Amino acid sequence: MEDRIEELRRARAEAEQGGGEDRIAAQHEKGKMTARERIDRFLDDGTFHEFDQFRTHDTHTFGMEEKQVYGDGVVTGYGEVNGRKTFVFAHDFTVFGGSLGEVFAEKVCKVMDKAMDVGAPVVGLNDSAGARIQEGVGSLAGYAEIFRRNTEASGVIPQLSGIMGPCAGGSVYSPAITDFTFMVKESSHMFITGPDVIETVTGEEVTFEELGGARTHASTSGVAHFAEDSEEEALDDMRRLLSYLPQNNVEDPPRVDPWDDPDRRDEELNTIVPDEPRKPYDITDVVDRVVDEGSFFETHADFAKNLVTGFARLDGHSVGVVANQPRVNAGTLDIESSEKGARFVRFCDAFNVPILTFVDVPGFMPGTDQEHGGIIRHGAKLLYAYSEATVPLLTVITRKAYGGAYDVMASKHIGGDVNYAWPTAEIAVMGPQGAVNILYDDELEEADDPEQRRQELIDEYREEFANPYTAADKGFIDDVIEPPETRPRLIDDLEMLSGKRDSLPEKKHGNIPI
Repeated sequence: MEDRIEELRRARAEAEQGGGEDRIAAQHEKGKMTARERIDRFLDDGTFHEFDQFRTHDTHTFGMEEKQVYGDGVVTGYGEVNGRKTFVFAHDFTVFGGSLGEVFAEKVCKVMDKAMDVGAPVVGLNDSAGARIQEGVGSLAGYAEIFRRNTEASGVIPQLSGIMGPCAGGSVYSPAITDFTFMVKESSHMFITGPDVIETVTGEEVTFEELGGARTHASTSGVAHFAEDSEEEALDDMRRLLSYLPQNNVEDPPRVDPWDDPDRRDEELNTIVPDEPRKPYDITDVVDRVVDEGSFFETHADFAKNLVTGFARLDGHSVGVVANQPRVNAGTLDIESSEKGARFVRFCDAFNVPILTFVDVPGFMPGTDQEHGGIIRHGAKLLYAYSEATVPLLTVITRKAYGGAYDVMASKHIGGDVNYAWPTAEIAVMGPQGAVNILYDDELEEADDPEQRRQELIDEYREEFANPYTAADKGFIDDVIEPPETRPRLIDDLEMLSGKRDSLPEKKHGNIPI
C-alpha cells in the first residue's frame, strides 16, 4: 500500500506541474498566473476539490502520440466562494497552449453538468489558443457540446467568464453566452480572427490590443463587462459579483447583515438635481446615497455610459440598479444603452433580483444613424425586458421622463410595482420647449417678441403639464416624495413586495426582437 500511495503522490505532483517548470516560468514572465494559482486565488482557502486530474488525450491523436500530459490542459472541480458552493474550470496555457481537444471538452462539460445538477454557479477562467488542430473535428464537436450546455444553463445558474489570456476562434463564444465577462488589461484578448488574418484578408493593420483587448471590448464592443488592471483584481471582483447573486434561479439572492441605517435620510439628495432642466449631474451620486453605503457595484461601466447598471443592497438585500445618466448624452436611450439595459434586466429577472430604476430620460436618441441602425428594434428590447419581468420593480423619477422613454423605463404601465417621483420630475409627451414650438407655432410667428413669448409659454407648460402631479392624479405615480425619503420608502416597499407572485402566460418562450 505504501508504494501505491507514493505512486499516487508522484502522479499528483506531476499533474500539478502542468506543462512543466519552464512553461510555468514563461507564464509568470508574462505577468500571468497559472490555472491552479487562479483557482487558489478565486476559491476560499482549502475548499477546492478537483475532477479528472489524471485524464489525458487519446494516444491516437495525430502528431501527439508521445505528448500526453495529466489533465489535458484544463483544471476542473468545485469549491466555495464566500462559503457557497461554486464550480470552476481553468484553462492551463502551459499544456498545449490551453487548446481544446475532446478530453478537455469532456472535462468542462462534466463540471458544467454537475453545476446544473446541484444548482450552483459555474465560473470559467479562459486562457486558450482555441481548438486543438491535431484533434480535428473532435475539438469542434467539443466546443459545440460546451456551447449547448452554456445555453441550457442560461437563466438557471449564474455563469461567469474570466478572460485571462488569448481567446480566439471558437473559444470566445462560450464566454459570450455567459452572464458576465471579465478581462484583464494588456494580457487578455478576444477575437474571432487575429490581426495577421485580418491584414491578409482586408489589408487592415491592427494590433492585438486594438482588435480584441480589454479596453476595446469593455468600451466599444460591449463584449466585456469589466476591464481589470490585474488578474487578482478580476478574480476578486468575480467573487464580489457572486455575493449579490443566488445559487440558482429557484433561490432568492442572499441577504447580508445590514450595516446601514434603513431610516437614513440623506439631505444632500435635495440639492443633487439641478434646478436647470438641461444641466447635467451624476446619477451615481443619487444611487450611492440611496442604497446601503458602499454597496453599489457597477457593471458594464465603460460601455453605453448614458445608462448605468449594477448591483447594490437595500438593508442588506440584493437589488439590480438601472439608471439613466444625465451627464452622458443627457441620459438619452440609444441602441447600445437599450441592449445593455435589456440584458441586465433579463438577468436580474431570471435570478430573482429586484430591480430599482432611476429615471431621468429626455427620450430616444434622434438621428439617421440611430434610425438606420435599428433603434426601434433595439429600444424594443428594453421595453420587452421590463414588460416580461416578474421580479419586484421599483422606480424613481428624479427629473425628466419624456415620451416613449417614460413608458420604457419601468413605468407603471409595463409592470412597475412602486413608482415614485421627486418634485423635480417632469412627465410629459415631450419637453416643454418642443411642445411649445409645435403647439404655438402660429402664435409665436405673430408675437411682437417671439423669444419672450416662447419662454412665457414654456414656463406655463412646465407649470401645468411637465410636473409629477398630473401623473400622480391618474395613479401612474404612487406618490411624489421628498428626495431624502427615497431610501426608507424603498426599503419598506421591498419588504412589502417580498411575497410578490407574478406569472406570465404559459408558453415555450417569447420572441424578443433580437
